[in-house]
Amino acid sequence: MATIVHFDISADQPKRAKEFYEKLLGWKITPLPGPMDYYLIETIDLEGKIGIGGGMSQRTAESKNGITNFIGVSSIDESIKKLTELGGKVIIPKQVVPGFGYNALCTDTENNLFGLFQEDTNVR
Repeated sequence: MATIVHFDISADQPKRAKEFYEKLLGWKITPLPGPMDYYLIETIDLEGKIGIGGGMSQRTAESKNGITNFIGVSSIDESIKKLTELGGKVIIPKQVVPGFGYNALCTDTENNLFGLFQEDTNVR
């Protein structure tokens, strides 16, 4: 069954948001190596176990809602096909996330924003 595997926070000022979440929640937030201006977020649950990972980047028109949950699927292509058949919309088509896999940004029939993610660490 598909489940939330990643969350993404968009911010007007990512460095300010980084400091806020680190101090408020104790999250470890580090820059992603490479040319992208993107931060990786590590969370730990109340029992000290590793929680869902996330990321943070500059806010864009597509990410205006602030926090987007990404749902892990076995095939992003099949999920996008089914999404459109059910009345959902693709906002940002399938794209490569180098070293991680593929993602796409979508809305459901109620115009709620969410992402789909297919893991493939061999993608470059």
